[in-house]
Amino acid sequence: MASVLIVEDDEDIRDILKTYLTIEKIDVFEADSLNEMREKLKKFAVDLILLDIMLADGDSIDELPNIRAKYPEIGVIIVSAKGTDRDKIFGIESGADDYVTKPFNPREVVARVRALLKRTKKENDVLKFGSLEIYPNNYSVKYKTEVIELTGKEFEVLHLLARNPDRIFSREEIIDKVWYDDDYITDRVVDVHISMIRSKIKKDWIKTVRNVGYRFNKDADIFEEE
Repeated sequence: MASVLIVEDDEDIRDILKTYLTIEKIDVFEADSLNEMREKLKKFAVDLILLDIMLADGDSIDELPNIRAKYPEIGVIIVSAKGTDRDKIFGIESGADDYVTKPFNPREVVARVRALLKRTKKENDVLKFGSLEIYPNNYSVKYKTEVIELTGKEFEVLHLLARNPDRIFSREEIIDKVWYDDDYITDRVVDVHISMIRSKIKKDWIKTVRNVGYRFNKDADIFEEE
C-alpha cells in the first residue's frame, strides 16, 4: 500500500484529503507543522508528501532542500493558496514535483498523487557507466564510491537520459516525461536542472546537442581518461 503524509494546518482540508486518499486504498499520515512532519518522516515510511506552504512554524519552501537531501525517493506535491505562475515555478525549482492551488478538487489531487506515485516507481536495475553508478530504487548516484547528492527531479532527469543513452531528448520531451508537461514548467527549468547535475557530478556526462536538446554521454569516463 502506498503512503502519503499530509502536511497541512487546516484540519478540514486534512480531513477531506484523508477521506479521498483512504477511499483509494492509500495509507495516510498527518502533520500540522514542519516539526511534526519531521517527526513523522523519521517514524514512518512515506512515499509522497502533500505539502502546504505557510505553516505555523515556518515556510515549507525553505524546508524542501532538506527534504530532498534526506528523502530523495519521496515525491512532493505542494498544495497552496499561492497560485501565481511565479509561485508555482519557484515551488518546482525549489524541489517540488507538482503544485496544486487552493481551492482544489479533491479528485484532481488524488489523480495527481496517483500519477506521481506511478512515476516514482522506477526500475530497480542499477545503471553503470564506467565508475558512475545510478541506483533508481533509492535515487542515489555514486562516482568512484563517492555519493553524489541530487534532488529528486535532478535524479529523474539524469535517469531519463542515462537509461536512453543513444537518444537525444528535446527540452519539451524532458518536461513531458519528468514533469508531465505542466504548463508552468519552462525550458529554463530544464536548463537549470541540467546545469546543477553537471556541477554535481563534475563530468561531461550530459552533452548539449545544439538546437535539439540533450543526450547522455555513456563514454564520459573513457574520454576523461584520454
